[in-house]
Amino acid sequence: MSPRKSAVETRRTRQRILDRGVAIASVDGLEGLTIGRLAAEMEMSKAGILGHFGTKETLQLAVIDTAAELFTREVPARVRATGRGLPYLRAACEAWVSYLERGVFPGGCFFTSVAAEFDGRGGPIRDAVAALQTQWQRNLTLHIRHAVVSGDLSADTDVEQLIYELTGVILSLNHFLQLNHDATAPARARRALQRLLPAPSAELSTARSIRPQFSNGGY
Repeated sequence: MSPRKSAVETRRTRQRILDRGVAIASVDGLEGLTIGRLAAEMEMSKAGILGHFGTKETLQLAVIDTAAELFTREVPARVRATGRGLPYLRAACEAWVSYLERGVFPGGCFFTSVAAEFDGRGGPIRDAVAALQTQWQRNLTLHIRHAVVSGDLSADTDVEQLIYELTGVILSLNHFLQLNHDATAPARARRALQRLLPAPSAELSTARSIRPQFSNGGY
């Protein structure tokens, strides 16, 4: 085997390990993701698994990165071309609901599971999950502020409160889907999100469409 083919096969094997690791961790948590279990399921030796990652913690962090890439493809990347502000928020929340509704991770929301597992601990795992959550919330915050400036959301909107409530809807959705197997949960989540992010009225949309446009030079 040529060095190039060997490198490609190594990357493929590493990715297969990570994909399986994400599936396991979403159901049993990162602590359930052992080198021995992965080796058995991948039909590899423990040394073979460790050869790709070195330590269990390095493996766990790589699994988190892989889950983050999947979330990015399934939620923000799906709405990247959507307009800023309220249109983006509504589309992103729909993608967020759909991601859970479709069971992208076999154990529900990977990050909800891992956050519950590590929220009372310190260390790199908790820090990585918290950083990813902060990044996503910062993205939503920017669009909420744009929606306020554009008039799609009330000028007195409490941005942090809205983030809290949007996140709460998704956490509830994950809970009712996973624990209760409630098939009505996605529809309930969508109704809750509709109340939090109502579509602009037809009158307001018409007023915006005829708003005078000015050049950079002013009037």
